[in-house]
Amino acid sequence: MKRFEYIRALEPQQAVMFATPKDASFIAGGTNLLDLMKFEIEMPLKLVDINRLELEQIEATADGGLRIGTLVTNSDLAAHPTITASYPVLTRAILAGASGQLRNKATTGGNLLQRTRCYYFYQPDSPCNKREPGSGCPAIDGQNRQLAILGTSDACIAQHPSDMAVAMRLLDVIIETLKADGSTRQIAIKDFYSLPKDTPHIETVLETGELITHVVLPAPIKGVHTYDKVRDRASYAFALVSCAAVINKDDSGKMKTVRLAFGGIGTEPWRNEAVEAVLTGTDGNTNVITQAADLLLKDAKGRGQNNFKIPLTRRLLKQVIQRALAIQGA
Repeated sequence: MKRFEYIRALEPQQAVMFATPKDASFIAGGTNLLDLMKFEIEMPLKLVDINRLELEQIEATADGGLRIGTLVTNSDLAAHPTITASYPVLTRAILAGASGQLRNKATTGGNLLQRTRCYYFYQPDSPCNKREPGSGCPAIDGQNRQLAILGTSDACIAQHPSDMAVAMRLLDVIIETLKADGSTRQIAIKDFYSLPKDTPHIETVLETGELITHVVLPAPIKGVHTYDKVRDRASYAFALVSCAAVINKDDSGKMKTVRLAFGGIGTEPWRNEAVEAVLTGTDGNTNVITQAADLLLKDAKGRGQNNFKIPLTRRLLKQVIQRALAIQGA
């Protein structure tokens, strides 16, 4: 590991000032960053420890939602009484990821900023456009079984690894940040991530030194909340395909609320509101589910080993919808 300077920030404005140089990184739980530093994939010259900032609270908002501090751990967030009661899809998504030990350390803000887990990204002796822009993407013709089929480019096909972020995308959270000049901004999660295109090393819209301070959940959504994760083994594995869903039907048996977000298949947490519109107002019959799946996967592109994700996503979508409707009809 390369030598680096370590600084503890005591308040948010101090933290962003310390991190303004391009070679600085924030550290909280460190569950992803420390591994990257050990492999010399990321080599910040300065680490800004933000663990002493007062950003560990979960507070109710005026519109019935929640404002979550960036340092709230995944374990605490998943177990919060309001989250388990009103946002169970978020609890289920968090508990589907990593191990209990990692969830005890991982933070809300850090989880949203996880780097890719592509095989080649973690091999410093291999080309990778995320590590070295312009060096190439060997995954396209190489080991790509777990990688993305949506949102990809000729420069990168790495999938976004987070489970929590899929549920956050479903719930339309707002990400609050603080910049070095003291200004703040609110970023809708749908605008937070950047598709790889020709610049896969740029993964979010955050500026240098910009700190996530809070994540704001809107008011709860009524309906059946589910999170399904298909993976190679029962625990501690990244999703091949996952689906976060909130589905609610009216007295006639037709769906009046349909929200769907997917993990494992996209270069970012994947949601297509047009797919939800196709399903809304229907009884979820096989024909309409097929139509929705066709629309969801219209631009999907397999690269050989990951071709199976296309039919697997179709089957998962059908299962999620039919089960939710059956639960509400029971």
